[in-house]
Amino acid sequence: MNWRKLLELDRDWSYRLRVAEKPGPLRTLAMIFAHSGDSWFWGAGLLLLWLAGNPFWKQWAAYELFWISALAALVMTLKFIIRRRRPEGEWGAIYRNTDPHSFPSGHAARAFLIVALAGLLGPFPLAITLWVWAPLVSLARVAMGVHYLSDILAGAIVGLLVTAFSVSASPQLFTIFNNWTLRLLGLPLW
Repeated sequence: MNWRKLLELDRDWSYRLRVAEKPGPLRTLAMIFAHSGDSWFWGAGLLLLWLAGNPFWKQWAAYELFWISALAALVMTLKFIIRRRRPEGEWGAIYRNTDPHSFPSGHAARAFLIVALAGLLGPFPLAITLWVWAPLVSLARVAMGVHYLSDILAGAIVGLLVTAFSVSASPQLFTIFNNWTLRLLGLPLW
């Protein structure tokens, strides 16, 4: 099978999952999940968790935020190298205007990085919840017409690969990042 045929199948299957133009509860649910993976949402949430949390949650939030940031740089680099246009559609104008490229999906990459790191860091009930959430975010991006299925599959793989890399690189990078953020916020090093 050639690439053109695979891309056509990808497009056709993706359009079958699409609910962006179909008002109703499924569309509303897809919108909620599609936005729940937004980087600003996770950045703000993790910053609040870091500010208000005990030492475990501070470390958890800093670790997640560091790797989300590193992942964002990698995904944007890949998107600008590959330059695959998003599917046509009306919903998601902010995504279409600020980031017109769809491959790989940053939301899928971020969701799978978050869940995989949560699986490593704990707590277990949070990791289980996020393992349900991550595929729903990814599929919601297709349902809302801003990604193809191959975009989210590639994004999930990129997120999991960055997680695997983080396991070997984390101790040194975490210490550097955590000390930098503590100094930036004028807080004592712990």
